[in-house]
Amino acid sequence: MFSALPPHIFKSITFDCGKEFSNWKTICNQHDISIFFADSGTPSQRGLNEHSNGILIRSGLDKELDFNSVTEDHIISVAQNINHRPRKSLGYKTPLEVFMSFIEDEKLSSLF
Repeated sequence: MFSALPPHIFKSITFDCGKEFSNWKTICNQHDISIFFADSGTPSQRGLNEHSNGILIRSGLDKELDFNSVTEDHIISVAQNINHRPRKSLGYKTPLEVFMSFIEDEKLSSLF
């Protein structure tokens, strides 16, 4: 996933303690990204992530949802909705607008 992006697009990533992040050293070394881990039981250390989780839930992707029953079209629709929704934390720009402002490679920008 990261290899398709321009170098240094991400300065840091903050993980929780989930096993899905067991490959963090490889990500850190291959992409020169600082990695941080939130303390267990402290969602406030990942406030923006927790806010984004709330957006996902309000978009119909509850934590208890069985993803085997979700269509790819629904997931794409939710992702587009989230990526095109202006955010106060981004100066009322959309996540896609902010991301694209860092992309200089025309081949990459045409993917979005």
